[in-house]
Amino acid sequence: MEPGFDLLRLNQTRRVVLGVLGIVSISAGVALVILTLFHPELIALQLTTGIVFSFTLVAMLWLAMDPDTQAARQSDSLLRLASQMLDCMKDGMTPEAAQQICELLLPATPAKAVAITDTEVILGYAGYNAINNPAGTHIRTTATHDTIEDGQPRILHNTGDIGLPMSSARINAAIIQPLYIGNKIMGTLKFYYFRSSQISETQKSVAHGFAELLSTQMAAAALEEQTKLATSMELKALQAQINPHFLFNTINTIASLIRTDPAKARVLLRDFAVFYRSTLEDANDLIALEREVKQVERYLSFEIARFGEDRLELVVDIQPELYSMLVPSFMIQPLVENAVKHAMRAEGKLTISIIGTIEGSTVVIAVVDDGVGMTKEQCATMMDGESTTGLGIAVRNVRDRMYGYFGPESRMDVKSAPGIGTRVSFILDRTSAESDGYLGSTESEEPDASEDSEPVEE
Repeated sequence: MEPGFDLLRLNQTRRVVLGVLGIVSISAGVALVILTLFHPELIALQLTTGIVFSFTLVAMLWLAMDPDTQAARQSDSLLRLASQMLDCMKDGMTPEAAQQICELLLPATPAKAVAITDTEVILGYAGYNAINNPAGTHIRTTATHDTIEDGQPRILHNTGDIGLPMSSARINAAIIQPLYIGNKIMGTLKFYYFRSSQISETQKSVAHGFAELLSTQMAAAALEEQTKLATSMELKALQAQINPHFLFNTINTIASLIRTDPAKARVLLRDFAVFYRSTLEDANDLIALEREVKQVERYLSFEIARFGEDRLELVVDIQPELYSMLVPSFMIQPLVENAVKHAMRAEGKLTISIIGTIEGSTVVIAVVDDGVGMTKEQCATMMDGESTTGLGIAVRNVRDRMYGYFGPESRMDVKSAPGIGTRVSFILDRTSAESDGYLGSTESEEPDASEDSEPVEE
C-alpha cells in the first residue's frame, strides 16, 4: 500500500477515535454531574466515572495534537526561513546579506544573539549587545579564531571558553559553526545563549544545518562569479586573436584603393582604426546591441571592399526596441566572420542577415546566411564542446558567454542545409533579460568619439 494511503487512513482513524472519545467523555461528564448532585453516597461510582472522564479528555487532547501536523508546521517554518536566507544571498555573503540573515535567525531560535563573520571581521550581528558589535569590527572571541584556524564546530558552555570581552558577560554559552567553500574556511556562524541549558540537540542540529546551507550558497555564489570571470577572460582571449589574414587582406585592399579611389581608402582607413580600437580596447563585457551591430557593419565594409558589392551584402533587420538591449560584446561578429570565411560560394552573392525580434516570452537574435550550408554531421561537430575547428571554437565561446550572462534557460540553435544556408539563433528568456536589466535599458552609452571624428592630418 502507498504511504499516502496509510497516512490518509491513519488520519481517518484518528478522527473516528476522537469522535468516540468525545461521546464517551461527554457521557462520563454528564454522569459525573448527576451522581454528584443526586447520589453523593455512590462515591466509588463517582470516582470511576471521574477517572473515565479524565482519561478520555487526556486521550482527546493527545490525539488532537497530531504530531504529523506539528512536524509539518515546523518543517514549513524552517523551509520558509531557509528560502528567505537564500534570497538575501543573491550577491553572496555581503555585510548587508549577513545582517539580514542574523535578523532572520534570531527570532527563530532561543539564542540571544546571532553573528556571522568572515575570517577577520564581523559581517552581521543581531541581538544582545549589538551596539558593541557593528559590522566591520574585528573578531574578538578566542573560540571563533580557533574555529577559523581548525575548521571544527564548537559547543561552548561558559564565558571563559568563548573568550568574550567583559561587555558580553551575560553570554554564557555558544554554538560556533564554520562556513566554508570547498576545503577553505571562509568564516563562522555563531549562536550565543544566556544559559548553557538552552543548547539542546535540536539547537545543535539547526545551527549545523543553517551553516551547511550558507556554505552551499556561498559556494554557488563563488561559482557564479568564477563563471562570469571565465567568460570575461574568454572574451579577452577572443579579442586578442587578430586574424593575420584579415589584417593583411584589409591593408592590401586599402593600399590598392589609395591609387584607384583615395577618398574611399581614406574612409576605410579611418574605419579600420576605429574597428581595431573597439576590438582591442573595449573593456565592457556588456554593450548595447546597436554598438555590436555597428562593429559588424565596419567589419563587413572591409570584406565588401575586398570582394566587391556583387559578392557580399549585409542586411540588418532588428526591432527598434532591441537596439538598447545589452548583450555580450563580440557576440555576433565571430559568427559573421565565419559566414564570410566558410559560407561563400565560388560564384554569386552571399547575403548575411542580422535579425532581432521579440517573440512572445523570448528574444531571438539570429545570424542568417544563404551560403553553402552544412550537413547534419557538420552541425553536430560544430556544436560539440570538444570541437577544435575555428567555427566550433567561435560558436562554443559565444554560447558559453551567452549562458554566463543570460543563464541556462537561454539556448543557442543552429540550423543549416547544404545549398540553402545556415541560421544561428540565440533564444533568450525575455523575463530574465528584463529582470536583469539587459532589456529595456534607457541608459545611453558613452559615444565613441573616434567614430565621428577623422584622424588629424599632419
